[in-house]
Amino acid sequence: MSHILGIKFRDHGQLYYFDSGPFVVDVGDDVLVQTEQGLGMGKVALVRDAPPEDNEGQEIKPIFRLPTPEDLDIKRENDILAREAHAYCRKCIESRALEMKLVDVEVLHDRGKIVFYFTAPGRIDFRELVKDLVKAYHTRIELRQIGVRHETQMLGAIGNCGQMCCCRRFMRKFAPVTIKMAKEQNLFLNPTKISGICGRLLCCLSFEQDNYEQFQKKCPRVGKKFSTSLGLVKVLRTNLFRETVTVLDETGEERELTVDEWSAVIESRPPQADPLGAPKLEERARTEAARPETSRPGPGSRPAARGAGRDRPRPVAQPAGR
Repeated sequence: MSHILGIKFRDHGQLYYFDSGPFVVDVGDDVLVQTEQGLGMGKVALVRDAPPEDNEGQEIKPIFRLPTPEDLDIKRENDILAREAHAYCRKCIESRALEMKLVDVEVLHDRGKIVFYFTAPGRIDFRELVKDLVKAYHTRIELRQIGVRHETQMLGAIGNCGQMCCCRRFMRKFAPVTIKMAKEQNLFLNPTKISGICGRLLCCLSFEQDNYEQFQKKCPRVGKKFSTSLGLVKVLRTNLFRETVTVLDETGEERELTVDEWSAVIESRPPQADPLGAPKLEERARTEAARPETSRPGPGSRPAARGAGRDRPRPVAQPAGR
């Protein structure tokens, strides 16, 4: 029985799904697969009985074959070649004074292509650099510019929490992170506190965003005043972990209420009244009912003409000279 294999070509790379076909493989085994760029060797990181939900409808190709001892020797040689190419490329960058930073080098299994990953503040004219690399290695050369987040993912680093960065440890795709998330999570907007090693906003802000959004739907808006059974109160802050709402009452005292208690004081609040003490809605309904029906024009009626009903004759102007 065939299985669905989650294969990674690099330790920090994404998972690509292939069918095991007639081969029996386990987690940690090396396999050869045919990719768009050529023959590549990857490591099995996951074994499933069915494809994941986000991969349904996509074609899953079978693996090419299991590696032989010669293939494993080629892989070790390619690793040595990648380190040599990394050092040579850095010398070429320094000699040509290019404003770019080389991050990593990848050599395909059949050596049909060597990929150089780099970061740069803008566009770089590396045509002469490509010529130097082609002349040295006699194969196809690809220079791929990446962002600072992908650089941290490739190199790895220790985050503010004291653990390996999430992007290196388990993340495969980057989710968008905005400053609005930090505001909704009541974090201090200090760039050194909410930024990661890469200098961008912390990826872990997106992990907790769904919980904060669900909690905020049950809570009132901070800074707004509400009429409750406790009187007129102003919402000061909310606490997700304690699921509480802190308000300031009319006496200037702070009160911490749970979300359920907040709902109770809102439901049991008295009806809003006008300065005379009568409820506004009831007074308006009573006033509407007291109006006579004749004063309300019916549909299709026309307003009376100005001056209608007056039988006093108008004065006639006399001609001059009489």
